[in-house]
Amino acid sequence: MTDYDALHARIRALTDGETDEVALMATLACEIHHSDDRFDWTGFYRVAAPELLKIGPYQGGHGCLVIPFSRGVCGAAARTGQVQIVPDVDAFPGHIACASSTRSEIVLPVRGRDGRLIGVLDIDSDRPDAFTQDDADRLGAILKEVFRDV
Repeated sequence: MTDYDALHARIRALTDGETDEVALMATLACEIHHSDDRFDWTGFYRVAAPELLKIGPYQGGHGCLVIPFSRGVCGAAARTGQVQIVPDVDAFPGHIACASSTRSEIVLPVRGRDGRLIGVLDIDSDRPDAFTQDDADRLGAILKEVFRDV
């Protein structure tokens, strides 16, 4: 399980003063991905056009390049502004299978200083039911702090 206090401290030290979205995303993707063996794919999808996400910095195998807000778990998080915790991706209507090994997923909206949607943080696991509300709360707190000045 993730030591969120240590992860948050590392991320705070690495990102202090940085405001470039891509640099922040790359650093978070790396640190979060390597913090827990539940995390099989960790990355960001950026808002690239109205109602459209494009892949950003990530760790793991290849991800989908483009995801419309109308499709998949990432699209649902972007469209609704709500964290998506999916214990079984096969049971999620419209799930986009970027990797056949994915069993569960958590996706969190990422917002900047003015509340605009920057993108989403997507974490996939090859384990079923890998994510909890605690993961959502602790990751959400990290995202809020890191992207508050962007």
